[in-house]
Amino acid sequence: MGCDGGTIPKRHELVKGPKKVEKVDKDAELVAQWNYCTLSQEILRRPIVACELGRLYNKDAVIEFLLDKSSEKALGKAASHIKSIKNVTELRLSDNPAWEGDKGNTKGDKHDDLQRARFICPVVGLEMNGRHRFCFLRCCGCVFSERALKEIKAEVCHTCGAAFQEDDVIVLNGTKEDVEVLKSRMEERRLRAKLGKKTKKPKAAESVSKSDVSEETPGPSKMKTGKPEETSLDTREKKTNSAPKSTAHGIASGKAAKRSIADSEESEAYKSLFTTHSSAKRSKEESAHWVTHTSYCF
Repeated sequence: MGCDGGTIPKRHELVKGPKKVEKVDKDAELVAQWNYCTLSQEILRRPIVACELGRLYNKDAVIEFLLDKSSEKALGKAASHIKSIKNVTELRLSDNPAWEGDKGNTKGDKHDDLQRARFICPVVGLEMNGRHRFCFLRCCGCVFSERALKEIKAEVCHTCGAAFQEDDVIVLNGTKEDVEVLKSRMEERRLRAKLGKKTKKPKAAESVSKSDVSEETPGPSKMKTGKPEETSLDTREKKTNSAPKSTAHGIASGKAAKRSIADSEESEAYKSLFTTHSSAKRSKEESAHWVTHTSYCF
């Protein structure tokens, strides 16, 4: 049984009781939420983005997660609702002038103040360390404390002046109830976007079909005395087909006219006006060289 050497066991060493629930240190949890990326567990560095549930990420980590689809990571569940880079918003954060970071702690013998934060609210000046509720606007990405939005009520952003609605306000690192509310809003927003895309497709098809119909059917300006445009096209084709016939007929009639003038019973003076008359013809000796000879150069 053991216990050699005169050792006396106690009851809690022999009897196993119920396991105690491990308590999570609140300060450590706040530091992890507000200073580290939810996806890669690395220190937050700009550019910093936030999802529609209010969680903070490094933008590089989100892009790597979206590109590396084959990897099955345990931390990927925290970003399973992120389908594209459009589902996150880049944050506009205001630096805290009192935060020094690791500059003054070069030797490692200085106490790190966990209450000191890197960023602050640009309106009230509260530090973004988890002790105060912060939110951001999905339309522009500006970050404020919830106290600033409650005290200064406006429908326009305090820094950039962009208009926003209540649906655009997203709480950063909120409670479970806040996450459930934000999740329901996110699902409703995505359903509306899908329905909008479906309604746009039939409208685009209808507009294309209408344009085709308008091209096929002539308008009132193209109509001439109640006759369709096809009749005008047919008449044009008939004219083009009849044009060569008329020209050929004219050439033949010209030749016949020349012959008829030579053989006609007109006076010799009238016949001498034409090149077909015997007086207009010359002998080979009188005629010029064949290269420059024309019957009209007399």
